[in-house]
Amino acid sequence: MTDRTRIPPRSKFEEEIGFTRALRVKDRIVVAGTIDDRNPPAPDAGEQADRIFELIAGYLEELGGGMEDVIRVRMFVTDIADADTVSAAFSKHLKRTCPTGTLVAISALYRPEIKVEIEAEAVVAD
Repeated sequence: MTDRTRIPPRSKFEEEIGFTRALRVKDRIVVAGTIDDRNPPAPDAGEQADRIFELIAGYLEELGGGMEDVIRVRMFVTDIADADTVSAAFSKHLKRTCPTGTLVAISALYRPEIKVEIEAEAVVAD
């Protein structure tokens, strides 16, 4: 496990449950499902997505990468009507990178005010 680098825990759940928010193994960085960390989160799904992409950018930077290294994004929304506004946030942060992307509607997230959760994967060039 010496080739694994993780960011420090950002929530009590990471320590209690035993997962890592963002982890680098060799040239690959994987970012776990991330939500708007503000309390309360933004009321708009697009604003939540924008904040999430900012967080993901910070995690990648902390592990030696950047948004230009992102190869895959998975976006989960609780209301498919929010697809356009969440997609706009995706475009704002990643259009030039052009990673693969998936957006699906799900029935619920951990708290009802959370409308979006996003995962990302990156490969960092040497």
